[in-house]
Amino acid sequence: MSQDTKTNAIMPDDTLTVAGRQFKSRLIIGTGKYASYAQNAEAAEAADVDMVTVALRRVNLSNSDEDRLGDHLSPARYTYLPNTAGCFTADEAVRTLKLAREAGGWDLVKLEVLADQKTLYPDMPETLKAAEALIRDGFEVMVYCSDDPVYARRLEEAGCAAIMPLGSLIGSGLGIQNPVNIRLIVEQSRVPVIVDAGVGTASDAAIAMELGCDGVLMNTAIAEARDPIGMARAMKHAVIAGRQAYLAGRMGKKRYADPSSPLAGLI
Repeated sequence: MSQDTKTNAIMPDDTLTVAGRQFKSRLIIGTGKYASYAQNAEAAEAADVDMVTVALRRVNLSNSDEDRLGDHLSPARYTYLPNTAGCFTADEAVRTLKLAREAGGWDLVKLEVLADQKTLYPDMPETLKAAEALIRDGFEVMVYCSDDPVYARRLEEAGCAAIMPLGSLIGSGLGIQNPVNIRLIVEQSRVPVIVDAGVGTASDAAIAMELGCDGVLMNTAIAEARDPIGMARAMKHAVIAGRQAYLAGRMGKKRYADPSSPLAGLI
């Protein structure tokens, strides 16, 4: 990215582009663990997001006898990003998203294939297998993955629309545990890199953006905060601040003090 591009990107027209679709917000939130869909909607409003992830196996989209997500977060206003939370094989994930496309016409999707219940760590061979199958079938795949630059590159080469490395384990709130690998993934990628999982507070989101990530996805950090609406608002500003700090370019680190005011010529 040239310096001119960086300078221009600090302006309000700086947008996140995924699979040719533009989003004004670089923050994506989930639709799980909230006290209610109404609270979820209030958090989305406070965070000023454009996109929400939808765990197809856990969210009520169609049963009119119960409270439905769409009654609170209108799909006309928010881009729904169906995800495969709870899937542990490639075949299971592919089948889930094909059913989602038949039901709602979605082709921009979030793929996650988990290795085990304890860590919810991604099973990378199964993830790559599922991604290749979905892309062949016309899906635009945003993919949850480990912070392994080699697998991230393979997923991009397979045609994924966005790479989504974990900051730390899903729901852990441990923050960015491996900033070196995240930065390596950012530097090699030609598609958006969005940190997914592990964010616990606003500083974690800012760090992800300062590393050069294109966005941050979170759920638990907002839903399980003491004040979810207040945290949603904080996350909005953290993502903006981190993005602008990255584009502005931080000062170099120094081993010794450097006076803020020149000393030469003083009495």
